[in-house]
Amino acid sequence: MTFSILDSQRSAYLYGAEIWRRFARRMALGRINAMRFAGGVPDRLVVAPIDLRIADSHIAEEIYSGRFAIGGTMVDTGGGSPFQMKIANQAFVRSLNGFGWLRHMRAADHDLAFANARALVDDWITVQGRDLGGLAYDPDVLSNRLIAWFSHSPIVLRGADHGFYRRFLKSIALQARYLRHVTLALPGDATRFRARIALAMASLCLPSSAGAVRSASRHLSTEFDLQILPDGGHISRNPMILISLLTDLLPLRQTYINLGQKPPANMIAGMDRMFSALRFFRHSNGELALFNGASAVSADRLLAVLRYDETSGAAFREMPHSHYQRLTTGNVVLIADTGSPPKGNASATIHAGCLSFELSSGLNRFVVNAGAPVFFHPHHAEFSRLTAAHSTVTLNDSSSLKISHSSFLGPIVTGGVRRVTVQSRDQEGSHLGFSATQDGYLSSLRLLHRREVKLLASGHEVHGSDQFLRPDESAPVSSDSTVGIARFHIHPKIAVTQDESGVVHLTASDGESWAFIANDLNAEIEDDVHFADLAGARTSKQITLTFTVGEHPQIEWQLIRTTLPRSGA
Repeated sequence: MTFSILDSQRSAYLYGAEIWRRFARRMALGRINAMRFAGGVPDRLVVAPIDLRIADSHIAEEIYSGRFAIGGTMVDTGGGSPFQMKIANQAFVRSLNGFGWLRHMRAADHDLAFANARALVDDWITVQGRDLGGLAYDPDVLSNRLIAWFSHSPIVLRGADHGFYRRFLKSIALQARYLRHVTLALPGDATRFRARIALAMASLCLPSSAGAVRSASRHLSTEFDLQILPDGGHISRNPMILISLLTDLLPLRQTYINLGQKPPANMIAGMDRMFSALRFFRHSNGELALFNGASAVSADRLLAVLRYDETSGAAFREMPHSHYQRLTTGNVVLIADTGSPPKGNASATIHAGCLSFELSSGLNRFVVNAGAPVFFHPHHAEFSRLTAAHSTVTLNDSSSLKISHSSFLGPIVTGGVRRVTVQSRDQEGSHLGFSATQDGYLSSLRLLHRREVKLLASGHEVHGSDQFLRPDESAPVSSDSTVGIARFHIHPKIAVTQDESGVVHLTASDGESWAFIANDLNAEIEDDVHFADLAGARTSKQITLTFTVGEHPQIEWQLIRTTLPRSGA
């Protein structure tokens, strides 16, 4: 009862805080119209930062033909303006108005593509330029658009007449003034961080006073203090945000250097910490772990960022501020989530995957979480946040976090896990390990979940146990009928079979194989969905152990490497 009251109090607090935030934002912003943000028109652009995102000239050809394949969908404009079409897919609309696709026009590297880019920018200015509302002026979309326009201004302006040149600069200046104003009322999350990056870029790319450059630099430096934790993680606990931010921070840092300007005070050290954190989240095959909103990242995109990593050394054993564990022996890597959710808006991408883990070995990922969809899909995004989409235990088919479905609050956490305690179980020469206890089911079921995981020094065995305790940490009564399901999601590239003795075999294409063994329980192989794939959600398999807490207050399982990869595979 006590924890139910606490969850209710948390929800009431969140509603009250959001009401106050919206009121304060309304008061701070005042009346929004284009005239309010009118001002002088810059006479030139000073510099154009680089864009690290991968570009494809074939996409430019499709855009020239009126086919926009962005945001996870394809829209054929039939020769009309894409900005005047009514399109329901918000991911598409955000991508369209964010103009990240300009990089493909630059990759085409011919005058026709440049003229097409200029025509589309001019079309946007005509249709959306003075209507400061809707998704086109969402702060995240606006920040992305400013960064794209600054970065690709050389191709947009190549061959432009004086009239377009002036319209372009006038629009960019208006958008920057508007973003500077609305950023003051943004909550402290990745959207505000990206807005500060865009505004710092604007202070360098547009003719600006020394005071304006220092002010933008100071604001960006503050975001490093507020949002980048001492261990390099982002306050959202989402590894993907590190890549997204670094993709824009790296060109910005180089622009400061090229112009002889001093970068923001916390920028260099903050980015070094972010690189260290990114290294922590990489599996043995270099891919990104799927925790708390992370999804599949193309190797090219990841390497485009990592090539600038000037930090050195092995990945950390743990991230004490971001609350993750990493067990590594040889080419085997196990990464686990041992943290509670952040507060407020920072929890908008958090997943109910507390105590979940992923396991990789060599070139293969064996045990994974389902991950977030690469392109936003409302149902897939909702399902991917459930505890059942993670390699951990669900109780009574419920999640360890309560996530708001209110359009007023947004998809933030309103209840569930409040406290996670972690103890090291490392024993030199024997194994690396941890024991972690979370209280996500304390409110609803009066139970704690404790998971202990050990990776043996040989690198060939993982030993795990899941224990369920009452609030005073005593064993549950034998009559407790709470149903538990331990799930181990298997990567789609791994073949899953089961022998007559009940042992489940996980086999990779290079021949490497691991055996999953459960003590006193029958392992079942079930159909599954893996959301984090560049081609979209795909079918996969999962191993499940079903039990009642009263009969099995502790379950034990093992993963044992039975076959090494073939030589030369």
